[in-house]
Amino acid sequence: MTLKSIASSLLLISFTCILPISTLHAQDDVDQSKELVVGIAGSEPFVFEKNTSSNGIAVEIWEDLAKNKSWDYSYKIYESVEDALYALNKGDLDVVVGPISITAKRLEYMRFSQPYYNSSLAIMSRVDELSLWQKVKPLFSMKLLIAVGIFLIILGIVGTFLWLAERKNSPEQFSERPIDGIGSGMWLAIVTMSTTGYGDKAPITLWGRIIAGSWMIISIIFATSMVAGIASTLTLSSLGTSTISNVEELSGRKVATITASPSETFLREYKAKVTGVNTLVEAMTKLKNKEVDAVVYDRPQLLFYMKNHKDEDLFIAKAEYFRQGYGFAFPTNSELIYPANRALLELAEDQEITKIVDYYLERDE
Repeated sequence: MTLKSIASSLLLISFTCILPISTLHAQDDVDQSKELVVGIAGSEPFVFEKNTSSNGIAVEIWEDLAKNKSWDYSYKIYESVEDALYALNKGDLDVVVGPISITAKRLEYMRFSQPYYNSSLAIMSRVDELSLWQKVKPLFSMKLLIAVGIFLIILGIVGTFLWLAERKNSPEQFSERPIDGIGSGMWLAIVTMSTTGYGDKAPITLWGRIIAGSWMIISIIFATSMVAGIASTLTLSSLGTSTISNVEELSGRKVATITASPSETFLREYKAKVTGVNTLVEAMTKLKNKEVDAVVYDRPQLLFYMKNHKDEDLFIAKAEYFRQGYGFAFPTNSELIYPANRALLELAEDQEITKIVDYYLERDE
């Protein structure tokens, strides 16, 4: 191999190694002379109105990101997220900042940064003392009525077997008339199950004693479980409040949420009676006035409302549903996505994003 060919090979290897690094830096290179037009849209605590001292979670994260990248920008305020995204698609904006949900449908028309916050739907309800009817109502539930019905059928079967076994040898205890005889058998089954032991009825035949003995063993398990279930229901209903812990409890109940939001579709799937409103404040007013039983909306907005209304008796369920990430939206061909993602990672690693979120939401969960 000649000296010239060796030199050519080394040059080729150097170029191959340097190319990915130069490409990487090129990705992070944005025209610094251009002033970015940033659309602002969304609700508190992510975006605040101009006349407030706070900026909001999304705006503060964006401003830290832009400072990190030395970007110049100006804001355009929009009434709704959809209006801002429409302007983005028209080419009027370079980025939209706010609680922008990252969805598959939106990815057809725009691109997103990595999520700066992972949101979810949550349930907020009042903390009220239950009325007398609300405490007694669980005892009239369909499940309990069905259980009692099944129990009576089982008693009837056991009573019938005892009557058939005893009616000939013990007619003074078990009348030959079916109604009276089966009734006596059911009475014996109840007395046996409850371990009361009056002694007024007792089987004297072999089959009667086998049936009674088997019933004793079965009823120990059956009666214990049933009594424990009823006692648990009574205890929970007497000590309980009107708080709602999971989405299954919303079936058939009135629930307020923002019209056309993902939570509206979510609630209809669980057969809740949806009351659509335009703002979270309107939804909370209906909850306080007892026009609805609960409010379902994005968890951070509910946490922020609760933080600023500590005097109100409100409860947010631990359960979370319909998890989704919030990110910044960019045009499909934007050169800002890679450097924005890199800056977001750096802010996350330095715990700056966590500090901002905790400041607004006071999360101790």
